[in-house]
Amino acid sequence: MKYVFSIIPASSGPIWLLVFIGVFMVGMVILFGYLAYSSRHVTFELGPEGLRIRGDMYGRSIPASALIVDEVRPIDLGLEKGFQLKWRTNGAGLPGYKSGWFKLRNGQKALAFITDKRRVVYVPTQDGYSVLLSVREPDEFVRACKELFGGS
Repeated sequence: MKYVFSIIPASSGPIWLLVFIGVFMVGMVILFGYLAYSSRHVTFELGPEGLRIRGDMYGRSIPASALIVDEVRPIDLGLEKGFQLKWRTNGAGLPGYKSGWFKLRNGQKALAFITDKRRVVYVPTQDGYSVLLSVREPDEFVRACKELFGGS
């Protein structure tokens, strides 16, 4: 003769934990996929209204009146240590792509979109932060900025 006894069913807690972990993992894959896509598709538009950053979750429009045009310049983060990213306060850091809010070594707050540390444009604003942008042609960006907004 054989007796078989079943376990008392567990609460639904383990199932909900697995669902939560699954949803979290899917969310992280989507987030990192979006960041990887953004690292190749962010654009910086200069127009009469100002600077518009598109294609990244940290993108925004910065009015021309907020830009300190006379101080816009190309920089090489390998040479200018003060402008290097020190602390990420709210941003993303993937190999070869940094975007979001950072503290710089010189203490400034910066909104950064960096893919190439050698070709960066430094754009200070009157709003208490600067913007660091990796652009293919930093000198052209600076020239266009000064042409549009009247810097020297």
